[in-house]
This record gives sequence, structure tokens and C-alpha cells, in this order.
Amino acid sequence: MKLKFSKMHGLGNDFVVIDGVRQAVALTEDQIRFVGHRNFGVGFDQMLLVEKSATPGVDFRYRIFNADGGEVEQCGNGARCFVRFVHDQGLTNKKEIRVETMRGVIGPRLEDDGNVTVNMGAPVFEPEKIPFDSTSMDVIQTITVGSDAVAITAVSMGNPHAVQVVADVDAAPVEVQGPLIERHVRFPKRVNAGFMQVVDRHSIRLRVYERGAGETLACGTGACAAVAAGISRGLLDSPVRVATRGGDLSIAWGGPGQPVMMTGPAVTVFTGEIEL
Repeated sequence: MKLKFSKMHGLGNDFVVIDGVRQAVALTEDQIRFVGHRNFGVGFDQMLLVEKSATPGVDFRYRIFNADGGEVEQCGNGARCFVRFVHDQGLTNKKEIRVETMRGVIGPRLEDDGNVTVNMGAPVFEPEKIPFDSTSMDVIQTITVGSDAVAITAVSMGNPHAVQVVADVDAAPVEVQGPLIERHVRFPKRVNAGFMQVVDRHSIRLRVYERGAGETLACGTGACAAVAAGISRGLLDSPVRVATRGGDLSIAWGGPGQPVMMTGPAVTVFTGEIEL
């Protein structure tokens, strides 16, 4: 099987994007892991599969696979690359499209300056919907990570996040705590671990250890989750500039029940064909 693909990134969070509209795509987890391998394959943080949607009024279906081969619910940087891809490939000429994901429909929009804005939906703090094993609705909760008690805010942006505030994101124990939080027993579907440094009320620095991918240069849903957590904790005011290791995102949130709006770049690096 030969598959055409595009290699893309959103602030260094990199993707292999595959057109499943005009070519038949049926990949096993082993094949996904092979393509994702940075030495033997193409290499990616996530693979994005573009498909037709069977839902009336929805333009596309959006599937996301981590480098470990597992399918996940949502990816913010990927959503921006998705919009750029379907435009560049001539699959649509709409500036704003409706895209079906595992966790509902999102509405990304291609801006005149080339950036992409994505309506990521409202953040979810109810533990059972994240899912997070807790009987409390407190915004700040404590989990045990190794020998440390870590104060987190658990929130879902279509995928689960555990956000903690750190004094210096460069010195944060991402490599040590990240994998422990990812597989913490209180997150039954695993979790993305966010480490947020508050710079001022409209600016943060962020690192994210992603579920199934490890630390990435940027995480769109992680940025949304961090801002929602920071505003809920009274630390931030919308809009917020989120500085990741790969670049900056602009995140706006109007409060409970309102959608989080994310704006940032999406870049095509190269196109190719791989035989599997």
C-alpha cells in the first residue's frame, strides 16, 4: 500500500496528515508506529486522518493517532493543520469548516493572515466527564506523584489534562513527573500533564507531556486547558498569550459555559509518499 501524505507542524508539534477522502486508508497500530518512528519512518507526534463525515452539515471527520498507535479524542495544533491541509489539497474552499471529532464537532477558521482560529468548545471540569477519579468539584486538587503531593487542575478540552502551576517552567520536573502523571491511577484513560508558569495576567509559559507522545514542542489543547485552569484559579484574564517551546498561541475564554478560542499558525513542511 502506497500512501500520499503531508508533513506539517503547529509550533513544532509535528504531524503526518493523510487524505482519507481521495485514497483508501486502513492502517494497523504497527503501521502507524512505523510511520511515526523518527529513524525508520517519517516521524510525528500525531498522525491526522482526514475523512468524509456522514453527519449532515459537517464537512469532514478528523481522526488522531499518537506515535504509540493509539487513537485519541482531540488535538488543537492538529486542528489548525487540518484546516490548512484541506485548503492546500483543494478539498474545500470554505474559510470556516465544521469538523467531526471523537468528542464532538469543532469549527476551525482560516484567517486572512494565514493563522487559524479554532473554536475548541467549552472546557469541562466535572471529574466523571474528564475522566478523573474524584468526588470533589474543587478547581485545585492534590494527587500523589511519586513521593510528592502535586496540586493540579483537572480539565478536559475533548481530551484530559492535569495542569499544575510551577515557578519556572524551564526547571519543572517534566521528564520525571510527566510519565507518572500521564499514567496516574486517578486518570483511567491517562492524561496530558501540563506545567504552567504564570508570567502576568495575560501571559504564561507552558510545557506539556502528552499522553502517548511524550513532551512536545507545543500542545494546542494543553494551552487551552492551561488558560481555562488559570482563569478558573483567578490567576489569569482573557486573552492570554501562551509561550511554548515551539512558539506562541493566543487563547481567549469568556468563562464557564463559553468556548475556548485558539489562534495560531499551521505550516506544511513537505509532501511525500510512503509504502507500507
